[in-house]
Amino acid sequence: MSLDIILIATRPTVIFDANVTHNLNKMAEAAGVYQALWRPEEIGVTHAADLIHPLRTGLLKLKTAPSKYRKLNPANGWGSYDNLVKVVEDLLNACTDNPDATVEVSR
Repeated sequence: MSLDIILIATRPTVIFDANVTHNLNKMAEAAGVYQALWRPEEIGVTHAADLIHPLRTGLLKLKTAPSKYRKLNPANGWGSYDNLVKVVEDLLNACTDNPDATVEVSR
C-alpha cells in the first residue's frame, strides 16, 4: 500500500508578448492587420485561432511588396517595416502553435 499526494494547478501562461509602437499604425492598416493587432475585440477575436487568417493575409501583403510598406516607415525612426514584419510573423507562429490561447491587448 502507498499514498500518492498530487497538487495540480492550472494557471495562465503567457505564450507570446510583444510591444509595437503606434507609429506603425498606418503601415499595419495598409497591410490589413491594424484591427487584428490593435483592436481585435472589434473584429470578434477572442482566441489565437481567430488571428491566424488576418495575420497570414497581412504578412503575405507585407512580404510581397516591401517597398510599398517601407515608404510608410515612421519619419521619427520609431518603428519600421522590419519591426512590423517580425511581430506579425512571430505572432502568427505563436497563434498557429497555440490556437486556443486567449487574446489580450493593452493600448
